[in-house]
Amino acid sequence: MHRMKWQASKLVLSLLIGVVSFAGWLSSSAAAEAPTNPTAVFAEPLRDGSHDFDFLIGDWKAHVRRLPDRLNNSTAWDVYDGISNHHKLLDTNANFEQFEVTSPDKKLHIKAQTMRMYNPDTHQWNIYGLDLDKGELDAPVIGEFHGNRGEFYNHQTWKGRTILVRWMWLNISPKAARMEQSFSPDGGQHWEVNWICELSR
Repeated sequence: MHRMKWQASKLVLSLLIGVVSFAGWLSSSAAAEAPTNPTAVFAEPLRDGSHDFDFLIGDWKAHVRRLPDRLNNSTAWDVYDGISNHHKLLDTNANFEQFEVTSPDKKLHIKAQTMRMYNPDTHQWNIYGLDLDKGELDAPVIGEFHGNRGEFYNHQTWKGRTILVRWMWLNISPKAARMEQSFSPDGGQHWEVNWICELSR
């Protein structure tokens, strides 16, 4: 499988390290104004989860289904295939992902990066998405694992309204894992899955 060059990610990491603290501050400010606390779905975490994402380290094949028309009762999914590569950062529990997938007809292409950082004080992960094409660093989704399932939340604005976003990791094994993104327009009462990524190796 084609390996994305690690050298290229060093420039990305320099950018991330320089802005992640500021982005975290913005996220905290926004969270303070949010109507609910999305991470309150779980009880106060007590365990050390600093190695929760160790299973991801290395190279994977990625099969993606994406729902482009969201919160509109759509059933038309786009399909992509590609690669997802994960590396630990500077001998820490933080890790960095490079992700690239393309539709079968080569007309649709997604290239993204993700940085995951563990907070030992809260025992939770802060997961940042980076869009190099747009030059944007997303506010983090925040959460933790309970057993073999991880859930991570934040609030975002989607088409003029505040929604709750959930990233979920499940079906984890040495050779496979599944990541889902869902949106909720009503504070978590109802969810619509709009992104499914199946990893295999």
